[in-house]
Amino acid sequence: MPTTLIRNGTVVTATETKAADVLIEGARIREVRSAIPPESAEKTIDATGMYVIPGGIDAHTHLDMPFGGTTSADDFLTGTRAAAFGGTTSIVDFAIQGRGTKMRDALDTWWKKAEGRAVIDYGLHMIVTDLGTSGLEDMDEMVDEGVASFKLFMAYPNVLMVDDATIFKALSRTAKNGALICMHAENGSVIDVIIAKALAEGKTAPIYHALTRPTRAEAEAVHRAIAMAEIAGVPVYIVHLSSEDALHEVREARDRGVPAFAETCPQYLLLSIEELERPNFEGAKYVFTPPLRTKENLPKLWDGLKHDHLQVVSTDHCPFCFEDQKILGKDDFTKIPNGGPGIENRMQLIYHHGVNAGKLSLNRFVEITSTTPARIFGMYPRKGEIAAGSDADIVIWDPKAPYTISSKTHHMRVDYSMFEGYQVQGNARTVISRGEVIVDGGEFLGKPGRGEYLRRQARGGAWR
Repeated sequence: MPTTLIRNGTVVTATETKAADVLIEGARIREVRSAIPPESAEKTIDATGMYVIPGGIDAHTHLDMPFGGTTSADDFLTGTRAAAFGGTTSIVDFAIQGRGTKMRDALDTWWKKAEGRAVIDYGLHMIVTDLGTSGLEDMDEMVDEGVASFKLFMAYPNVLMVDDATIFKALSRTAKNGALICMHAENGSVIDVIIAKALAEGKTAPIYHALTRPTRAEAEAVHRAIAMAEIAGVPVYIVHLSSEDALHEVREARDRGVPAFAETCPQYLLLSIEELERPNFEGAKYVFTPPLRTKENLPKLWDGLKHDHLQVVSTDHCPFCFEDQKILGKDDFTKIPNGGPGIENRMQLIYHHGVNAGKLSLNRFVEITSTTPARIFGMYPRKGEIAAGSDADIVIWDPKAPYTISSKTHHMRVDYSMFEGYQVQGNARTVISRGEVIVDGGEFLGKPGRGEYLRRQARGGAWR
């Protein structure tokens, strides 16, 4: 098997920072210690002045996803390639069960979407829309196939939303099969009433996407989701948490010892509702759900990350081009495809605005972008760690590298950036996936289809 030695770098994990070399043999890490002899490997990479960190894990992406009469602009080739440029070496995407169909049908469909395209490893959550007569058994079968998590929606009535009884049945099943329920937590029924009133009053601009989805509607749903999980006696994971109101519900539950977990996204940490007021319909670029909130929420979410009230930063990457997709909602904000691009810039943004700004420690940066998602979603210690036996998913991170985020230079297949013109310091120099260098110095060296499906382990109550 080929061997590679990473020398002279500073190894950073979720728990320690140390000067050490990393010896890779084949797809795995063989040894981590100081002063490994250069002759131990066929190839040597000099990491002087660099951090050697676990490859990033983005546990919330939507590649090649149908939504609102169109399909997200990145497929499994362009999306995973863009992720690799940003230092992400594994993703967990979402297969969507059609109403009245088996979950197996959705799994097969998404496997086909990824086959021959993905350049990094990928897992799949299953979006549950219909438990029907055999849905609970379907969940068990999915766990056997490595789908260790299921997403349910409390929003989008008549499209994706399920009722509380369905949510509780799914939660209760995970007590037996060990999977984890991920909740999109917004009170969709109330929001629909508010939206109907806004449209009747002629309020159709992008800003009303945010104004019709109040933070209390998010907080109420988070509270309800956690309550149902408590009754079922199982953990729950809140996706893309966006507000202080919702964070309060998670924080209060965790303070009581409830295994409630939550992620947020760079857009909720760095952008605010004012973006939706941009002229010439450009506010549509910032239409995603939950919506952007007022600026007062931003420091609260950063504080939540620092103190472990929030455990993960994902992207909810779901890009739609402005010119020919977002424009579908020109006269009605409800028809704007929901989603934004971010898979490439997550690590850069969180490092610069977290570590460089003193909001996060270097170890916490690794923890929330790699190690904790690996633990929560059944990939640890294969992923999210730099240790003997783990996959050689490694990023050589240049802490001093300047970078300007722009749609002119990014690798996502979308015609704008939510963070256009943002200047950051800190970027991936070399990205290694299972022992293979796939990005080096801004050059892509990977091959379509080299990414493998991740059969994730159901963890039961192991998160407590």
